[in-house]
Amino acid sequence: MKRRFGDWHATATHHTPAEDAQGIFTGCVSAAIGIAILAHLGFLTGSTAGLALVISYATGFNVGLVYFLLNIPFYVLAVSQLGWAFTIKTFLGVGFLSLLTWLQPRLLQFGAIEPLAGAVVAGVLLGFGLLAMFRHRASLGGAGILALYLQNRFGWRAGLTQLAIDLLVLALAFFVVTPAAVMYSIIGAVVLNLFLAINHRNDRYVAR
Repeated sequence: MKRRFGDWHATATHHTPAEDAQGIFTGCVSAAIGIAILAHLGFLTGSTAGLALVISYATGFNVGLVYFLLNIPFYVLAVSQLGWAFTIKTFLGVGFLSLLTWLQPRLLQFGAIEPLAGAVVAGVLLGFGLLAMFRHRASLGGAGILALYLQNRFGWRAGLTQLAIDLLVLALAFFVVTPAAVMYSIIGAVVLNLFLAINHRNDRYVAR
């Protein structure tokens, strides 16, 4: 069982299941609030969450459901390259974040938010959420899985890799939102990924 699902035994470099649960819960709540702010302002982000927002804006489908479905293909990469423990925690995180995003309009609503402040705060919240997931050997799916794999395999900074992917996703934003919204979305994506690039490094944090 240990060989198949990974080691969840607590040591100086391993988290317990309870610690993983707390980290995943905190990361998902933080990310859900960040996504809610972006959706309230009509902005986007990168990665799978950003693509889900693009599809949601264009079709009217629930962003939480779209987000969950988009992540399914990435589980194949997660299982084959990052292991079952990572995949299980990521699947649970994506499912929980999808649920929170679906419930958010019933639980939390916003008034007026200054656009630049909203983009920066959303970027920080999403960055913190992803950092919490990464430090518990999980991700919020999509580009996060790919970025972690590339960092582990080639030493590429996860934040910088994800920034490149995010900018490609944000290019699609021109089809569904205004140029001003795209500008603010890019600011949020840069804040998010610089947060990750500075704070998530294997040589500084090794717990998993």
